[in-house]
Amino acid sequence: MTDTPARLLSLLSILQTPREWPGSELAARLRVSPRTIRRDIERLRDLGYPVEATLGAEGGYRLVAGAAMPPLLLDDEEAVAIAVGLRAGAGHAIEGVEEASVRALAKLEQVLPSRLRHRVGALQSATVALTRGDGPSVAPGTLTTMASAVAGPERLRFAYEARDGARSRRLVEPYRLVSAGSRWYLVAYDLERGDWRTFRVDRVGEAFATGARFAPRELPMDAREFVRRGLRGRQTYAVEVTFAAGRAELPEWLREAAAPGAGDDGTRVRFESGDAPEWLVARLAMTGLPFTVQAPAALSTAAHALAARGAGA
Repeated sequence: MTDTPARLLSLLSILQTPREWPGSELAARLRVSPRTIRRDIERLRDLGYPVEATLGAEGGYRLVAGAAMPPLLLDDEEAVAIAVGLRAGAGHAIEGVEEASVRALAKLEQVLPSRLRHRVGALQSATVALTRGDGPSVAPGTLTTMASAVAGPERLRFAYEARDGARSRRLVEPYRLVSAGSRWYLVAYDLERGDWRTFRVDRVGEAFATGARFAPRELPMDAREFVRRGLRGRQTYAVEVTFAAGRAELPEWLREAAAPGAGDDGTRVRFESGDAPEWLVARLAMTGLPFTVQAPAALSTAAHALAARGAGA
């Protein structure tokens, strides 16, 4: 094998199998000399791949964990498995991984061959995920189209159904995708209305990037705060809960809402929510920390109902 780039890719693919590879075996597989293998190993190291060598008559090489993650080579089965997993994570707002799932999925699907796209789509349509029932699911394809348009940046067109059922076509400059509670939102500058808007992604249809590039505008505040302020006017309610734990023990989404310091009765958190009380109390219970609901009454009722169901199970 005389083509150096192709040989390096082949060598990297072999090294990604988790075992130690003797230099002589690598040389035999690639039909080159041990000296060429040593040079190629150095080239991989220069590219950021942490290849570890062992001493001895034969000497061996293996790929180890490094300080940064270099590009990976995936075979067909691995690529399909990862794409399906990312779609499952991205289609439902899963705390902590949802936005990273969308970014990774957008990058992966951009380079997937058509034959693998078909396999991923077939697997997705043939499987059903058992997920929370109160939050609407979102088509992963819609999310990846939006994520790619944000990264472009490219103007985006889509059909939109408002809360009152009114339908419209929108042309926007996408800014950020935000996962809030059980829903996805797109923050974008609406060109026809000349202002910033928040769109619920589960109400979006026929989304496609137009190919028209644009210079991103500056949103007057953080995208999460923009969505949060928009939700306050959409059937949200004030939540006040006290956890029998220190602020540092709370998950990040609650830590941000915690009052400074912690008293003898624990840490008090206050925030706005648009989620169904039944889902919110389940999220609070999933922290594994004891808590007391101060407000609202509907959340307290949901907590008692959840406790009763748990005790009777």
